[in-house]
Amino acid sequence: MRGFLRKMRIEDASPARYLFRLDEQQLDLSGVIGCQFQLRFTGHIACIHCSRNIKKTFNQGYCFPCMRRLAQCDTCIVRPDLCHFAAGTCRDPEWAQTHCMQPHVVYLAITSGIKVGITRMTQIPTRWLDQGATQALPIAQVTTRRDSGLLEHACRELVADQTDWRAMLKGSKTDHDPQSVVATVVNHLKDKIPTLPLDGPVTWMNESWRMFEYPLPHPPPKLKTWDLHKNPILSSRLLGIKGQYWVFEQGVMNIRKYQGYEVEIEYG
Repeated sequence: MRGFLRKMRIEDASPARYLFRLDEQQLDLSGVIGCQFQLRFTGHIACIHCSRNIKKTFNQGYCFPCMRRLAQCDTCIVRPDLCHFAAGTCRDPEWAQTHCMQPHVVYLAITSGIKVGITRMTQIPTRWLDQGATQALPIAQVTTRRDSGLLEHACRELVADQTDWRAMLKGSKTDHDPQSVVATVVNHLKDKIPTLPLDGPVTWMNESWRMFEYPLPHPPPKLKTWDLHKNPILSSRLLGIKGQYWVFEQGVMNIRKYQGYEVEIEYG
């Protein structure tokens, strides 16, 4: 197979089912864990939006002009509490209507530890699988991405909002009782909500923890990041997959990081 990398598609199964993508080509990875792979970076990179040839990517796959122009690359995507749609300065109001002005969920997940996060209702459980969460629990639903960002920002006083990928691959664990953390976070948010400039109501969700398994039978022996610029040819056995990470005997590759890179792969 040869083509330009895209992030893997993940389907909720036990363990999660991964589809490796090169342009429009797809490879079901369910039967190839443990196989020998050779992956070669050809040296060509193309923007995942406009397809122009580039020397480096921004925001995990975009060229610099697209990164500066597209709504999905704006600062408020990382910090949704800074959404400026109401100010009339959104880069693409039509895109925002379909992605940001939609019901969102604030959730807790166990990845490298307990973290808070947000996602569109339609991205459940894909968002959790992308992050390599072993457990996840939606706690509140709101009407816009901005509102979810305001709640997430308030939660940062209590729990992290980032995942340590090394700890996530070693095995998700926490020193705290998840249920007690949920109660603490919910009570904290209820105290904070009257002070937040929310666009709409908050609906508390009475859900159970979702559990997830991944095709990564054992913790990786090495947690060395494989750099395709320094080492364009990777020849190694695929030990497993978790989140958007391929775990090889020789190192770990974040597939999302290399979106837009042209590669050739052989396996068997």
